[in-house]
Amino acid sequence: MIGVMKASVILAHPYPKSLNHAIYGTAADTLRQNGAEVFAHDLYDEGFDPVLSKKELGTDKSGDTMVNRYAEELTVSDYLIFIHPNWWGQPPAILKGYIDRVIRPPYAYDFPADGDGGLPIEKLSGKLGLVYNTSNTDADREENYFGDPLEKIWKQCIFGFLGMEMYRRRMFRIVADSSEKERTEWLDLVAMDMEEICRNPNQN
Repeated sequence: MIGVMKASVILAHPYPKSLNHAIYGTAADTLRQNGAEVFAHDLYDEGFDPVLSKKELGTDKSGDTMVNRYAEELTVSDYLIFIHPNWWGQPPAILKGYIDRVIRPPYAYDFPADGDGGLPIEKLSGKLGLVYNTSNTDADREENYFGDPLEKIWKQCIFGFLGMEMYRRRMFRIVADSSEKERTEWLDLVAMDMEEICRNPNQN
């Protein structure tokens, strides 16, 4: 990476006093303190519309300026950071809508011009994807009963589809029973992650 590092930091949680908001603030602030340019977006606070309309489906450019802005920021960001709770083994609906509407052709990927139904043209390869999740499900049940669907969604269905081989994910649990000390330690881990990627941008 050359020049100022850029990061898109996307939050999907409706409660302003949540741990997710604290993670979001810690990540964005630490990146800025280490010289990165940050595109920070709280999807609920910004009133993002997650609904992919019939009119927008299949178009190269949305009529929603917010969608186009987010998509353009993804293309110039070195780091794509997503923060959200584990809701039914999935991201909240507002973030699913972000994925549907923003991670789209021709920004994040495209298809061959011959339209033969081949593999997508990956446009985000070389970027680092980081995901921070919170959960009230213990690790054994999440992995052995549910199969950790969020890991598959982010690592394979999203980042893998886009050609992003550099990927990290942290799950903080169990939030409902967590102490202030535990939460502080979790936020310290987030800050350490941000400092590390800023110190070693070519080793992620």
